Amino acid sequence: MKRFALALGCAFAGLLLAPATAQELNIINDPGAPQVNGASGRLRDDAAVQGGKALRVVVRGKGANPWDVAVESAITQPVKAGDQLLFAFWARLEKGEGGATTTTLPYNAVQLSAAPYTALFAGPAEIGPEWKLHEVRGKADADRAAGTFKATIHLATAAQTVDLGPIFVVNLGQ
Repeated sequence: MKRFALALGCAFAGLLLAPATAQELNIINDPGAPQVNGASGRLRDDAAVQGGKALRVVVRGKGANPWDVAVESAITQPVKAGDQLLFAFWARLEKGEGGATTTTLPYNAVQLSAAPYTALFAGPAEIGPEWKLHEVRGKADADRAAGTFKATIHLATAAQTVDLGPIFVVNLGQ
């Protein structure tokens, strides 16, 4: 996963601001260490996505809850109240339920890591067969310590295969 993180970090830095480095972007999660819950994820080569690596997640069927299958990334740095945050991720639908070519991922959020799992901000993402960069923006509502919140993508909305590329949370400051 270290090679995955390096490739993704360099790709994302080049995508946002060509001369910027990952440190200048203030990426506050580890883009190369996503955690898959409720299913297994497989890292695969894919030259069509930034960084050249994709995480393929096969969702066997619609869950009782959309979060029954989720991909998460822990926030490893603290934020201050009022900081503007950007949650960005590459995604595509490899295989949709019943031959669907698009689907909506209804909940892509930065939220608390423990109950009550309150979202700081969230938004949907429509994905299709082509790679697309999705972003959800919001503001930190309070000072938050590292490890107390995370980025999450809920996938258990249908039987589907979803590919995810780089997953980043960037602190854009006040």
